[in-house]
Amino acid sequence: MSLNRNEKAAVIEEVAAQAAKSQTLALAEYRGLTVENLNKLRVDARAKGVYLHVLKNSLARRAVAGTPFEVASESMVGPLIYGFSEDAVAAAKVIADFAKGNDKLVIKGGAYAGKALNVDGVKALASVPSREVLLSQIAGLLLSPVQRMAAVLAALSEQRGGGETAAEAPAEEAPAA
Repeated sequence: MSLNRNEKAAVIEEVAAQAAKSQTLALAEYRGLTVENLNKLRVDARAKGVYLHVLKNSLARRAVAGTPFEVASESMVGPLIYGFSEDAVAAAKVIADFAKGNDKLVIKGGAYAGKALNVDGVKALASVPSREVLLSQIAGLLLSPVQRMAAVLAALSEQRGGGETAAEAPAEEAPAA
C-alpha cells in the first residue's frame, strides 16, 4: 500500500519530531521475523521508552536530514526497523538484546552524538549500564569511604573503652553526703 504525498509528509514530520528529542538511533534489518516476534520487540521497546518504527528508507533519510542522525544515512539500505530513544543506551540495548535471542534481527548500524555507529558500536553502546545502574554504582562508591571510616572509629572506640559503649556502661552511683 502506497502512501500519498500528505501521508508521507506526516510520517516525515513525526519521525523528525522524534529524532529532534532523541539521543540515539539504532537500525536493524528485520527480514524473516514473524509478526509475533515484531510485536514482542515493539512491546519491549515501548516499555523502555524507545520509538520503534518500520519506515521506508527514503522517508527516514528525509526525516533525519539536518539532524545528528544524518550520518547514519549510508546504513539506511534494505528492510529496516528504526529505534530512536531519548535515553542514550535504550534503543541500542532493546535491539541488541532482542538480536541475541533472535538471529533474524540483524543490527545494521546507528548514530549517537552525531557519529555513525557500526554493528560493534551499537553493541558497545548497548553494553553500557543504564542510568539508574550507574547512579547506584556512584552512590556505592561515595558511601564506601564513609562505611570504612565508621568501622575504623567503632574499632578504635572498642579498643579504648574496653568494648563497652556508653549505653552499656553501668551508671555510677553518687556518693552519699
